[in-house]
Amino acid sequence: MTFAVARTRDEAHLYLDLHPCACGSPETTWGSALVGTEEGLASRYSGVCAECGAQREYLFALPDKPVLPAGHPTFGGAEPSQLLDAGEWLWVADLSAGNVPVDDDAEARRALSVATAAVEEVVKFVPPGADEVPEDGFWSLRGREMRAAEPGRFQLDRLLIVRDTYRDLVARHA
Repeated sequence: MTFAVARTRDEAHLYLDLHPCACGSPETTWGSALVGTEEGLASRYSGVCAECGAQREYLFALPDKPVLPAGHPTFGGAEPSQLLDAGEWLWVADLSAGNVPVDDDAEARRALSVATAAVEEVVKFVPPGADEVPEDGFWSLRGREMRAAEPGRFQLDRLLIVRDTYRDLVARHA
């Protein structure tokens, strides 16, 4: 069995948040450990669902090159994610940007930083010389739905404008 790479702890935790328990609850306190598998070392995240008590476990491959945290959040290096597709990243950006409080600069900065980083992850799916995320950048149901609803949002020029707008908004809340 081949495991998808979790490039960073932040990316792994986002993936876990987006994949709730079979009962529907995302509430799990995760413990993590480095474990040996037949394929080599892997990151294991395990916990118990707070709602139904089910044991949960995910194994992720380690990246070839460690990604050093560069602020919060740090989702990954230069390569596109193997855990979340381009549509899921844009969904995360929309969700985060849609939940920016007007009366709490620190929380606004945090939400906008997540939105910015998520859009930066979408941009990583655009191949060099291309002007949009290709079809193979969408493999999840949520991701394909995002693309089908508004395919133009995955054009590189639009993504860069959104990313830069979020960056400017983060700076305003500094």
